[in-house]
Amino acid sequence: MAPLRPSSLLSLVFIFPLLLNAVVHCKTLKRDVKALNEIKSSLGWRVVYAWVGDDPCGDGDLPPWSGVTCSTQGDYRVVTELEVYAVSIVGPFPTAVTNLLDLNRLDLHNNKLTGPIPPQIGRLRRLKILNLRWNKLQDVIPPEIGELKGLTHLYLSFNSFKGEIPKELASLPELRYLHLHENRFIGRIPPELGTLQNLRHLDVGNNHLVGTIRELIRIDGCFPVLRNLYLNNNYLTGGIPAQLANLTNLEILYLSYNKMSGIIPSGLAHIPRLTNLYLDHNQFSGRIPDAFYKHPFLKEMYIEGNAFRPGVKPIGIHQVLEVADTEFLF
Repeated sequence: MAPLRPSSLLSLVFIFPLLLNAVVHCKTLKRDVKALNEIKSSLGWRVVYAWVGDDPCGDGDLPPWSGVTCSTQGDYRVVTELEVYAVSIVGPFPTAVTNLLDLNRLDLHNNKLTGPIPPQIGRLRRLKILNLRWNKLQDVIPPEIGELKGLTHLYLSFNSFKGEIPKELASLPELRYLHLHENRFIGRIPPELGTLQNLRHLDVGNNHLVGTIRELIRIDGCFPVLRNLYLNNNYLTGGIPAQLANLTNLEILYLSYNKMSGIIPSGLAHIPRLTNLYLDHNQFSGRIPDAFYKHPFLKEMYIEGNAFRPGVKPIGIHQVLEVADTEFLF
């Protein structure tokens, strides 16, 4: 290859800074600038001090706004992440957020947001993580949330959502973590959630839910990769069906403080990865099958507050198992 002539090198010296300047001063999409400035106005003084300038992605002299992440797409920059949490934001959910169509992460947790999630949330088709836990959000979850087909993490815990858990959540094929605990949900848990092929964690504890586990797992092959199932502090009735043992990836099963009854099926002790089992404060009866005390991985089993017959084996039978059974230790 022939060496570059001095004239060619001189051309590169002039051209390279121009190219670099074009990249550095790439314009932010007007749609996103408008949306973030509307959000800035609605959120008030708590974020204004950290959001300086008119361009949320930075304008060369000023850095991007705190909590705002941008990416370059073609000739423009777009906002891909918005994280404004634990700053005591007061007021309704900022609807202008739904104009940030390239968002893949929205994190507004641990604030004081009120009102409903707007149905326009369904516009954020690229969203993967939605974290709104620890707010004061109310009303029902809009069914449009089922349009977020790329969503993998949904955190709505510790709010005041009401109504039924929308079955549209079963339309989120990539969903892995679903946190709905500490709300005011009523009705039954949609069994359609069992069709989610990637769901690893389901937490609907501390609500006002009714129904039975048998109804929840009635679909063949349901919850194929579920590891953690939290159903505690609700109004569930009925027994533990033997079919629950088909959820072979379960590690944590949390059934405490319900109105469940019947005997504990021995097949439950053969779930291979089970490490934590919480059965306390229900109306279970009979005995704890011996197989639980021989399980290689079971670390904790809470069984107090039931109607088990005297003679339940005490602490120390298994070198790993820690049985909390204060009523039946002999």
